[in-house]
Amino acid sequence: MTDDDGRRRGEATPHPYRLTTGVDLIEIARIEAAIARFGDRFLQRIYTPAELAYCRGRASELAARFAAKEAVAKALGVGLAFMAADGVGCREIEVLSDERGKPTVVLHGRARARAEALELRDWALSLSHARDIAMALVVAAS
Repeated sequence: MTDDDGRRRGEATPHPYRLTTGVDLIEIARIEAAIARFGDRFLQRIYTPAELAYCRGRASELAARFAAKEAVAKALGVGLAFMAADGVGCREIEVLSDERGKPTVVLHGRARARAEALELRDWALSLSHARDIAMALVVAAS
């Protein structure tokens, strides 16, 4: 038997788009420790000027953005490149906020090229933090 569109019953509907996700959790204390140990060197290596301006040194906000960078890298199917040539750099994934405060993803360099290769155009990002933990969930679609 077939459905109205000619497919056999029970056959999966082909999706004309790609959907991918990424999630990450981080202890806020890890970001606090990195700032205490490395100071501005750490902050400048990980965050863009716009991210630093928005966070104003708040470790919970910085941790949530770090988790978002990790989650986006996972959605792209790569890792964050700290020392290796592969992956994407932390500053190539930028987490900004729109006029309502909703977090948004802006990609640069290798991250943007990877997203274009995967035809990922639409990004949804959710950030949250509690006393000790920050988390990010990202969904990307073509």
